Amino acid sequence: MITGALRQTGRLFALALEVGRAVFRRPFQFREFVEQFWFVASVTILPAALVSIPFGAVIALQVGSLTQQLGAQSFTGGASVLAVVQQASPLIVALLIAGAGGSAICADLGSRKIREELDAMEVMGVSPVQRLIVPRVLATMAVAVLLNGLVSVVGILGGYFFNVVMQGGTPGAYLSSFSALAQLSDLYVSELKALVFGFIAGIVAAYRGLNPRGGPKGVGDAVNQSVVITFLLLFFVNMVMTAVYLQIVPPKGG
Repeated sequence: MITGALRQTGRLFALALEVGRAVFRRPFQFREFVEQFWFVASVTILPAALVSIPFGAVIALQVGSLTQQLGAQSFTGGASVLAVVQQASPLIVALLIAGAGGSAICADLGSRKIREELDAMEVMGVSPVQRLIVPRVLATMAVAVLLNGLVSVVGILGGYFFNVVMQGGTPGAYLSSFSALAQLSDLYVSELKALVFGFIAGIVAAYRGLNPRGGPKGVGDAVNQSVVITFLLLFFVNMVMTAVYLQIVPPKGG
C-alpha cells in the first residue's frame, strides 16, 4: 500500500513537471484555453458568490463576538477582513473549482481515455498533455485568481452588513480598522494561494482523468477520488503557505 501510494505521488509530480514544461511549448492551444476558462468560470462564479456571503457573515459574527468580550470592538473590521482575504477566500475558490470544474475536467479526460482517444492522439504524434491538459490547468489557475477577488469583495461586504446591522457596530470603526491591521501583502498572499490552489486542482483532476480503472465506473470513481485528494492537498498546502507567510511577513505594527 505504501509503495503504491508513493508511486502514485511520483506520477502526479511527474505530470505536474511535464505540464510546466509544456506550457512554454508551441503551439499554444489558445482556443481550448478560452473555452475551458469560460466553462470553469460559468460553473463557479454564482456558487462562489453565494457561498462567500455566509462565510463572511459567520467570520464577522464570530470575530465580532470575540472582540466584544475582549473590549476591542474597533478591530472587528480589520480582523474579519484578514480572515476572509487570507484564509476563507482562497479556500472557497479552490474547493468550488475542484468540486465543479475539476470534476468535469476529470470526467472529460477519463471518458476520452476509456474511448482510447488519448492513445490515438499519441499515435498521431499529438501530445495529450500539451493539447488538452495544459489549457485546462491554466484555465483553472486563471479562474481561481480572478474569482478570488470576487469572493473577497463579496465576503467583506457580507461581513460588513452582519457586523454593522446584526451586532450594532459602527461603519466608521469597521472601515477604519482596515488600515490598522491589514496590509497589501495580505492580498498578495491570497492571490498566490488562489494561483497555487488552482494549479493543484487542475493537476489532480487531470491525473485522475488520465488513469481511470474499470471502464465507465472507473471514471466515476476517479472523479470522486480527484475531489477528495484535491481537498486534502489544499488544506495541507494552505497550512504550509500560511505558516511560511507569517514567518516571512511580520504583522502590521509588529
